[in-house]
Amino acid sequence: MGGHGGDGHSTTYKGFTMHYPKRWHVITGKGMCAIMWFWVLYRAKQDGPVVLGWRHPWEGHGDHSHGHGHEDSH
Repeated sequence: MGGHGGDGHSTTYKGFTMHYPKRWHVITGKGMCAIMWFWVLYRAKQDGPVVLGWRHPWEGHGDHSHGHGHEDSH
């Protein structure tokens, strides 16, 4: 059923043969893992207080009014 290609490296245990991954699979997997963890840590930095209940989501990330408050600037 499985192909006999590759460089012939494999391990057989109780009749089940596991073939070692190719180098590009390992490098791609590690790269994708790094991207995932960077994303998780970035989102934790951005949304951590909301997720942990320290801040409400409608409180925002600071003052973004840019002078459009309740004061008249005529």
